[in-house]
Amino acid sequence: KRVEYGGGAVSLILNILWIIFSGIPLAIEHATFGLLFAVTIIGIPFAKQHFKLAKLALMPFGTSVF
Repeated sequence: KRVEYGGGAVSLILNILWIIFSGIPLAIEHATFGLLFAVTIIGIPFAKQHFKLAKLALMPFGTSVF
């Protein structure tokens, strides 16, 4: 799947509020799980997805997933 970031001023304001209140802990959690899964060969595809989700957890408003 592909994630495209976009949006306008409202998305920017909502993303800033999201980052302050709950985006950072969620992104850290996904990054931690990504590092844990990356240790094994079988877990590498799952690690890639967790890193995508970590980026998406920081800025969810105004994004489109294809």
